[in-house]
Amino acid sequence: MKQQSRRRFIETVSSLAVASVGSTLPSLFTECRKQARAQSQIDPDFEPGYLKLHRSGELKRRGEQLWQVMKSCSLCPRECGAARLDGQAGFCHGTSQLVIASHHPHFGEERPLVGRGGSGTVFFSNCNLRCVFCINWQISQGGVGESRSLEDLAEMMLHLQGLGCHNINIVTPTHYSPHIVLALDIAAARGLRLPLVYNTCGWERPEILRKLDGVVDIYLPDFKYADGAMASTYSSGADTYPEITKAALLEMHRQVGVAKPAEDGLMYRGLMIRHLVMPNGVSGAKQVIGWIAENLPKDTYVNIMSQYRPMYKAFDYPEIARQLTRAEYTEVVEYARQAGLTNLDIQGASR
Repeated sequence: MKQQSRRRFIETVSSLAVASVGSTLPSLFTECRKQARAQSQIDPDFEPGYLKLHRSGELKRRGEQLWQVMKSCSLCPRECGAARLDGQAGFCHGTSQLVIASHHPHFGEERPLVGRGGSGTVFFSNCNLRCVFCINWQISQGGVGESRSLEDLAEMMLHLQGLGCHNINIVTPTHYSPHIVLALDIAAARGLRLPLVYNTCGWERPEILRKLDGVVDIYLPDFKYADGAMASTYSSGADTYPEITKAALLEMHRQVGVAKPAEDGLMYRGLMIRHLVMPNGVSGAKQVIGWIAENLPKDTYVNIMSQYRPMYKAFDYPEIARQLTRAEYTEVVEYARQAGLTNLDIQGASR
């Protein structure tokens, strides 16, 4: 499925979620579920890393360690210090109460994640980055979603596995990483064996990522900006974004290596980087691509994304108040090829 379809899919989910808070939106995904039930399974020889950690008790121990970080929260690079365990909301607007917007088979992610049965996505509410152009702002900044327990999250994971999804794709996970690890431990005890995809904005503390070593099978981070001033302007003061994201990507690569599909066409392990090319050079696409080419293997999986269009508050910022042009996108793709990157996922631009 093309990225254009993915964008429309997310917009549909967001708009319906606003109209039906508290619902898991089962009617929206009837067709997805029908497709997933009838489709393929994962490699029977594959075992996700978290199963070994679960059997030793290490998975639960790490979840409990992450949980304690919420006493004075430093899960994300903002290190806002919110007493989330006492009910105080952090910069992300999250407390210790887990809030989930939806869970469903997703057919609009990268093809090696989607396969034929779909990527089993869980969309978490709230976000620590808070971009002014967020396409999913009702969930990430409007807080649309329903309070859930760890048991609920574990059951969602198992449900997605039962539908035939090829992975568990946790979207915007950073501020709920303790909940995810503890729920994963519960689900692993009940038979979960799908690879775990950590679908993140990329702005992650390496110290926290090290707690996820062996837990995450596939890292799916954004690398949004090359320049801290741009990150600060468009992502709520996140001026450390480039520096910290570079360190995070190196740590992710250390843990899982290069992402390459298996013989069945599915992805089971590795680092898959996304970069959304923005108009007027705001994202610093060439600098992003150049850094990847210089600091990671040339066959690193890089999805150069073309689907930017103004959303949410973007029209308040003239530099990003229009869609990307085909020429802008093509220039970045050609630069990536000249830089020697060989594992590119590319699309067409809108005009």
